[in-house]
Amino acid sequence: VQLQASGGGLGQPGGSLRLSCAASGSIFRGSGVGWYRQVPGEQRELVATITSAGNTDYKHFVKGRYTISRDNAGDTVYLQMNRLKPEDTAVYYCSVGRFVGSYYYPGYWGQGTLVTVSS
Repeated sequence: VQLQASGGGLGQPGGSLRLSCAASGSIFRGSGVGWYRQVPGEQRELVATITSAGNTDYKHFVKGRYTISRDNAGDTVYLQMNRLKPEDTAVYYCSVGRFVGSYYYPGYWGQGTLVTVSS
């Protein structure tokens, strides 16, 4: 399984970026997908998840600003990030995993893409 995250870069406060996570094969179909982020020296934290049925969930610090979506036909998952804040600066990782109830368990990870929010 290979996951390739892309779309990171420099964003302006209040601006937008869109991250993509492309998977080899059809790994996304029937699987949950999660986006995480990590600041150096801190733990990786979950940002948003999407089920195979398209149900989404967001952590409070991105709710209303980020949107996770999936393109099953193209085996790509997106993270649209709007109204960026400097504290959104982190390396963002996508993962493929499974849900047990409402809890998401990551299985495979992409390599990460750096998002820097600064003026």
